[in-house]
Amino acid sequence: MFRAGRQTTRYLNSFDYRPSTFDVLEAGVQTSVQDWPGRTGYWDVGVPPSGPMDDLALRAANRLVGNPEGAAGLECTMTGPTLRFNCDAVIALTGAPTAATLDGEPLAFWQAHAVKAGAVLKIGAVKDAGCRSYLAVAGGIDVPDYLGSKSTFTLGQFGGHAGRCLRLGDVLAIQPTTALPAPLALQAPTYGHHWEVAVLYGPHGAPDFFTDPDIARLFATDWEIHYNSSRTGVRLIGPKPEWARTDGGEAGLHPSNIHDNAYAIGAIDFTGDMPVILGPDGPSLGGFVCPAAVIQADLWKLGQLRPGDTLRFVPVSAATAARRLAETDSALGHADTPLATPVVAEPETVTTPVLAELPAAGERPRVVYRQAGDAYLLVEYGPLVLDLELRFRVHALMDWLKAHPQPGIIDLTPGIRSLQLHFDARRTERSALLAALIAAEDALPAIDDMAVPSRTVYLPLSWDDPATKLAIEKYMQSVRKDAPWCPSNIEFIRRINGLDSIDEVYRTVFEASYLVLGLGDVYLGAPVATPLDPRHRLVTTKYNPARTWTPENAVGIGGAYMCVYGMEGPGGYQFVGRTVQMWNRWHHGARGTEQFDTPWLLRFFDQVRFVPVSEAELLQLRKDFATGRARVRIEEGVFRLADYRRFLADEAAPIAAFKARQQAAFEAERERWKAAGQAEYISEADIAAAAADSELDLPEGARLVASYVPGNIWKVLVEAGQQVKAGDPLVIVESMKMEFTVTAPEDGEVLKLLCREATPVAAGQDLLILHTTH
Repeated sequence: MFRAGRQTTRYLNSFDYRPSTFDVLEAGVQTSVQDWPGRTGYWDVGVPPSGPMDDLALRAANRLVGNPEGAAGLECTMTGPTLRFNCDAVIALTGAPTAATLDGEPLAFWQAHAVKAGAVLKIGAVKDAGCRSYLAVAGGIDVPDYLGSKSTFTLGQFGGHAGRCLRLGDVLAIQPTTALPAPLALQAPTYGHHWEVAVLYGPHGAPDFFTDPDIARLFATDWEIHYNSSRTGVRLIGPKPEWARTDGGEAGLHPSNIHDNAYAIGAIDFTGDMPVILGPDGPSLGGFVCPAAVIQADLWKLGQLRPGDTLRFVPVSAATAARRLAETDSALGHADTPLATPVVAEPETVTTPVLAELPAAGERPRVVYRQAGDAYLLVEYGPLVLDLELRFRVHALMDWLKAHPQPGIIDLTPGIRSLQLHFDARRTERSALLAALIAAEDALPAIDDMAVPSRTVYLPLSWDDPATKLAIEKYMQSVRKDAPWCPSNIEFIRRINGLDSIDEVYRTVFEASYLVLGLGDVYLGAPVATPLDPRHRLVTTKYNPARTWTPENAVGIGGAYMCVYGMEGPGGYQFVGRTVQMWNRWHHGARGTEQFDTPWLLRFFDQVRFVPVSEAELLQLRKDFATGRARVRIEEGVFRLADYRRFLADEAAPIAAFKARQQAAFEAERERWKAAGQAEYISEADIAAAAADSELDLPEGARLVASYVPGNIWKVLVEAGQQVKAGDPLVIVESMKMEFTVTAPEDGEVLKLLCREATPVAAGQDLLILHTTH
């Protein structure tokens, strides 16, 4: 047959194809592939680890099916998927309990189960408490690695299955097996609606940033979980700090603002007056203070917090954090040890977040070593000012640590005047690392004659781009409509810097040369940069509260810094326009474009210059740049600190005059806020006041349709008098950075709307009255 070149399909009659996969029949609310510990080693360029938000549950599920703890599984938020297995498999469900079924029969959590080919698993909705459930499959879920991990980072659109959450019709590969592992009866945690979460005090505290009463309230408050929480961070509703400062100086108008430094996963980040616990998809770098950080052994609890729950932060010691981590690791392999134990407060640990301090000596500035959770150390240099010499000192320490690697270091992430060390607490003692850092100061070279490679990168900028205007409109609709920076961020920049016209803002932005001091300020290689000439440093405050959506590659100014957003996501910088991509997901390295030898475009100490383009020109450039059909101009160069010192000395008088005028405008803007009643941030605690409606006198045949989640009314899709069919969408509620559609329970007519767009809504709150036709 082969010699004759003939073909036949008869063998298909007896060919028994059995794919080693499962099919997604229903996707659930937000289901993604995650592995533990996620994508490590890229914090310095703004790549978060991702991984399971409740790492304890996924690690336990893997143990139950005989996998390594780090194998990839499914994370299911609120409502899990329905899956059809096309081969025999072994599975386990953990995390928040649901009414899961296998071929219609109830399926118990926290134990392994054999699944036959053709069986249908329906995970369903979380019954009561908790927020996320996890599915492990023996052999793991087979998806490609991206930067060393299978974890999904949906905001970055990479990892997991196609860089996104699962959808109807997806097919994922697994390993077929029928062998059940030896039973392991793990003692599951208890899920409730009030949580106690262990934290370490610091890196920022009283009296430098907060008052003593602020810190006392932090630990005495039952904080409520805000509806707008997600894997990036858990927002909290509670008392506003008094603050120990009136503003953040050059870092921004609000006292929460600081010069950008690296964050710890689990840090309690005060973005303005609202605290956010940073999650596994959170940003690596930012300019807000963090008074405490969740210890590693309690990070799993963040994954089970749901809107309306309450939590209390419990201060503990570093020794307790280390003990709890060891106990958790041990409990995952032993049936006689509970996976989670109660937290005992150690209030005596709330003294200072500073672990050690070296006074200024000669050319060396003051050095402060801050506690930032039980897996991070923050090293800070000098006073709280923007001084490029401090950034050079950070660079010198970073180079020394690369030349003299210390055991257990995972990431080195520089900030403006700081260096964060992320270390593996299972492999190294913090005290030993601290001792090495202190000793290193005597070995660092003088920075006087330092010179670093410094390319000049010319980026196209669409001024006041429509995408940024849309983001402002969304912010005004769903977050804060009367903010002083709305409706025009550029007008706000003009006013607060004492400039005569918007044209002067335009000229300043395009004349400036921005020195890149950090990468990943808002993810994926996004630069935090400052103008070399202090007269080009336009100082602004950041959004308070932050935006929930920012277009990819928007260009903004916050404090004295410029940032290009690496991707869509939350943000707080004031917009001036939009540019091309800072990150290339696929066309990099050996298979990449000329200007993307790595996924990120920029490097530390690059100088960014903007070139004006139209909106249409930018859209075309964005299409071509990522695939290599367009290039940006890049010039090689060197930045010498000695030359920069001479420039500052020669221009000292006009620089001082500019700063004086800018400071006067800064103070005048604050007074305008007070006069207009805008000095105080409008509290997002309004959502907590939203309550279920009182009983209404309903006409015969009418019924109420309520929201089943707390959130914000994003869209009302119907009007009074409109006829609807069962299943028709009525209202879209934004909650936990997701959109939940409330549908018609049956055919009928909308009699009355009880809600409006851009207003908060509580779970169970009535949205409309429907007159049914049956």
